[in-house]
Amino acid sequence: MMFKGFATMRCTALFLLSLMWCGSLVAEQTLVQNQAEYQQAISNVEPGDTIVLANGIWKDFEILFAANGTEQHPITLAAETKGEVVITGQSNLRLAGDYLVVTGLVFRDGHTPTSAVISYRNTETELANYSRVTEVIIDNFNNPERTETDYWVAMYGKHNRFDHNHLEGKRNTGVTMAVVLNSEASLENYHRIDHNYFGPRSILGGNGGETLRIGTSAYSLNNSFTTVEDNYFDRTDGELEIISNKSGGNIFRGNVFYESRGTLTMRHGSGNLVENNVFFGNGADHTGGIRVINGEQTILNNYMEGLAGYRFGGALVVMNGVPNSSINRYHQVKNALIENNSLINSDHVQLAAGSDLERSAVPIDSRMADNLFYSEAEHDIFTVYDDISGIEFENNVQNRASALGTEQHFMTKPMAMSRASNGLLYPNDTALAAFGVARDLQPIQKQETGASWYPKPEVRSKFSGGVETQVAPSQGALAAAIRASSAGDTLVLAAGQYSVQRILEITHPLTIRSVAGADSVRIDYERGALFEIQDGGSLALIGLTISGEKTPDSTGNALIRTQRGSMLINYELLVDSLNVIDLNVNNSFNFLTVSKSTFADRIEIRNSNFARITGDILKLDAENDDFGIYNSEYVIIENSHFDSVQGALVNYYRGGTDESTFGPHFELSGSVLNDVGNGSRNKSGAAILVHGVQVTTITGNTVSNSPAIKVMHTVGEPVTQILSNTFVATPAPEVLELNSAEVDTAIIQDNDYQ
Repeated sequence: MMFKGFATMRCTALFLLSLMWCGSLVAEQTLVQNQAEYQQAISNVEPGDTIVLANGIWKDFEILFAANGTEQHPITLAAETKGEVVITGQSNLRLAGDYLVVTGLVFRDGHTPTSAVISYRNTETELANYSRVTEVIIDNFNNPERTETDYWVAMYGKHNRFDHNHLEGKRNTGVTMAVVLNSEASLENYHRIDHNYFGPRSILGGNGGETLRIGTSAYSLNNSFTTVEDNYFDRTDGELEIISNKSGGNIFRGNVFYESRGTLTMRHGSGNLVENNVFFGNGADHTGGIRVINGEQTILNNYMEGLAGYRFGGALVVMNGVPNSSINRYHQVKNALIENNSLINSDHVQLAAGSDLERSAVPIDSRMADNLFYSEAEHDIFTVYDDISGIEFENNVQNRASALGTEQHFMTKPMAMSRASNGLLYPNDTALAAFGVARDLQPIQKQETGASWYPKPEVRSKFSGGVETQVAPSQGALAAAIRASSAGDTLVLAAGQYSVQRILEITHPLTIRSVAGADSVRIDYERGALFEIQDGGSLALIGLTISGEKTPDSTGNALIRTQRGSMLINYELLVDSLNVIDLNVNNSFNFLTVSKSTFADRIEIRNSNFARITGDILKLDAENDDFGIYNSEYVIIENSHFDSVQGALVNYYRGGTDESTFGPHFELSGSVLNDVGNGSRNKSGAAILVHGVQVTTITGNTVSNSPAIKVMHTVGEPVTQILSNTFVATPAPEVLELNSAEVDTAIIQDNDYQ
């Protein structure tokens, strides 16, 4: 491509097979090298022109692309080479005007100083219309404060398009992409969102982690007429709603959802069409399908396979509504059509879901027909919570008997399934060809979405991909090895005693293990913490003995702590075959202390021993504002022994009544607790306190000489199971419903009390 110099006069002729006159609309391409040149170029731009940003790093660049092209002669802002123009620092892009095109830019290593990275408006009255953003990348372009809210893309105006873009790694609060309907100029907009790659979004641990939202509650009675088609949602795990539809007249067609936690949710708005979408869960936790609320929703020819989600996150969920519902609650399902969908090995179909004293308006005037349900599981995949006589069932087929039998026009027929060339499963029996999705459904492939020139992330463990380094027990060797390590590395400690004089900062995923087991390596440390997990860090400790006897005589020490400020990147803490002793030089000495605005995807303790500790083992109660936020998604303790722990084994807190998350999860199995929780400073008064935890499983443990396990149910339908444990000189577990008059749903059985 040849560019004119910045001050070059416009051409007067082109040679295109023959000489042709070129009038005032001859396209000019202007290459700009800096922000000042860009400002001059945009002030002189005319319809048909292209402004080209030179390759390189553009830092702290708030791009205002305000101009007016025409349908035949749009104005374009382009990268000199796609992918080689990188926008960093405090930067953003605002489009304002008609017939604008932006292409080829990469937003990375920074964040927006305003409410959006890309906005289809400049001010409330200066909007973009008939404009397009294509092949633009936003990769981990996050505000450094986890709880600071922003959008990555905010669509305003009308008749705009967002296509073939790549959005990956949003970590702070706020919807990844929003269609905003806050004025007449943005209603009934007929936007098109297509062929985009919505890459992994980590679990937020609170509300505000949707990947796509169309509208808000306040404008949900209006139509948007937005089409969302042929996009790929790859492990978009932010919260319960992957897509939150909050307006009417929208089309969701031909999208693929791959191992994404949550559902495509018809949260507000009526008259929407959901068709030809494909959901591949592969059994991943909380992978869901489609949730139906409100009136006139059509769910047609969708394929859902291997979805493990339940309750509001199930494979197919038809909700109860609220009588005379306010605009922000749940409107009754009316005139829904659910037809020719295939649900294959997907665990939960929920009908009249959410039924309670408030949500008592059952579905009416609705129809489920020609759907196919196939499951290899032994359990019944259907759960009916209320009266479903308002749903007409016609010509549905299932491979095993369920709660919805022949009286609901379900044909039960054993069937064998085979995978077709499109990658989907269909019955071998040709007599069943009319049930479920059509054989010509073609799921869009990941490589067909996003920008072809930008790589898409692969799945790998945080702790893989590095090298092993041998470490000797010499003074400062461990600290030096950590500083020299890289992401995924493993440090192998030779037998001996290690004395650590500084806090070891963990800035990337790192494994530290002994060469010959916990008896061969002992670590003592002299600061208020041994390890500090910083943003980007994760830690695995295997086969070590760690003592706190040489730490300062101060209240509130810890063996491991997170950094004091907000952490954007979720961490993991994995402990196996660890001996932890003598965290007792003063009061409230915890094994793990976390800070506010930090979040662990997973904390695991396996095959380990803890003794003589004055604080909690896991202190996970920093999020105490009752906003539905919490500090870890999964806590798993297995086959471990805890003795003389004055605090709680786990102090796990999620307050508030928000229903937009799946977690927290807590699992304790095969472990021994002796004299845990009896300290005078243990304010919980419990051996274990789980408050607002959504899934609690405590099985096969022995708890001796300890106060009770306390479980506080706060919201939703928490699943609590306390089974086959032995309690010696320990009270029975206590379960308290904090926000419900209902009998608690906990299952406490087959326990032995001595």
